[in-house]
Amino acid sequence: MTRNRLIAIGIVLGALLIAALLILVRPSPEERPPDQRAPLVQVVPAEIRSGRLTVSGAGTVQAHEELVLAAEVPGTIVYVSPNLIEGRAVSRGEILFRIDPTDYRNQVASARADVAQQGVAVLQAQEEAALARREYERFQEREARRAPNPFASVDADDFAARILPPSRLAAEDAPSRADASSAGEASSLTLRVPQLQAAQAALQRARAQLSDAQTALGRTTVRAPFSGLVRSESAALGSYVAPGQALAQIVASQTFDVVVPLTQREAALIPNLWEQNGARTEASIYADYGGRRYRWQAYVDRADPVLNPETRTIDIFLRVPNPMQRGQLAARQVDGEAGAESARATQGPPLLVGSFVQAEIDGLALTRYAAIPVAALRPGNQVWLFREGRLRIVTVEVIQRGDSEIFVRAEPLGANPMVIVGDIGVATNGMRVRTADADEEEGEGTAAERRTSR
Repeated sequence: MTRNRLIAIGIVLGALLIAALLILVRPSPEERPPDQRAPLVQVVPAEIRSGRLTVSGAGTVQAHEELVLAAEVPGTIVYVSPNLIEGRAVSRGEILFRIDPTDYRNQVASARADVAQQGVAVLQAQEEAALARREYERFQEREARRAPNPFASVDADDFAARILPPSRLAAEDAPSRADASSAGEASSLTLRVPQLQAAQAALQRARAQLSDAQTALGRTTVRAPFSGLVRSESAALGSYVAPGQALAQIVASQTFDVVVPLTQREAALIPNLWEQNGARTEASIYADYGGRRYRWQAYVDRADPVLNPETRTIDIFLRVPNPMQRGQLAARQVDGEAGAESARATQGPPLLVGSFVQAEIDGLALTRYAAIPVAALRPGNQVWLFREGRLRIVTVEVIQRGDSEIFVRAEPLGANPMVIVGDIGVATNGMRVRTADADEEEGEGTAAERRTSR
């Protein structure tokens, strides 16, 4: 037992001695400074562009001209055009419906007879007036031949007969002077002027009544004022209509309008927007039909100077000429590039009133601007740039905002700008940052050094 205890003690002491020797002879570890690596950032290149901007928006197609046709005279409808059906097209000047013109033709005939009768009355009044003037002229001639001395027939020796009281002489002398002063003039009644004027007025009234009758007769036939589409109609053959009764609603098909609401910043990018006689600004209208996108050519017609009270936007009116022509298949499709190769060969439907469409308007032409991702723009219109391993903060001027990218002035970005799109928490101007590409290059360089040392 004593021997076994001594062996065990010896083994323990030997192990302790070997452990002590190993601790004493071990090499000390190499001291290195702590690793302070720069934050990792994600960068993308900013695309420098030049050319014309595109202002995008959406709106609703509406008719440029639309009216309601109503009867102007009462009567029974005796004819209705076969094209006067909802959804069909009518041409300008086409007869849409006709009201029974029999009564109005009789009124025209009666009015013509009245005109002829009043014409005869005017001729009769003219002859009577001419006869009255001739009679008056003969009367003046007879009065002129009469002796001016009223006592010419009295005996020259009868002085008593020739003597009159002074008062009578004065009274008889006053009318003689008045007749002398008004010699050669006759009253209008004497010459029958009022009778002639009354006959002429009656003739004018008869002619006006004839014109009214002819106008009423012309209103029995209702024609299309322009080429368009029938939106609704209620004219039935044999029905009686009253003046003002609506019978059809027609939409002009030569031009349509598209109302596109834009913000003030977006509207400012459209050239010549507020000039009355400025150059025409081109635009394009896109509508989806059957899973495909079709395009119509348009232009900016006008802008509403009154802001929309609900949205505080500016309504831009785009004019679409010839909207009934079938739209061209757009090269850029909603579901990818399928069908783009047959864009010229395939035609779509006409532009439909009331449809919701996309609009692209030619904006200002810029010599140099940059397109950056939306994630690259920081609060306060700031952009983080990656330059020579450091972060640079610059403030940019935003020109236009899109869904996926933002257009800014390119001058503050410099040449070949690399923008940071990721978030690194706290960022200071001039701080050191690194990218994944730089880490890969550094790793490849370290591996090469190790292979060289080996």
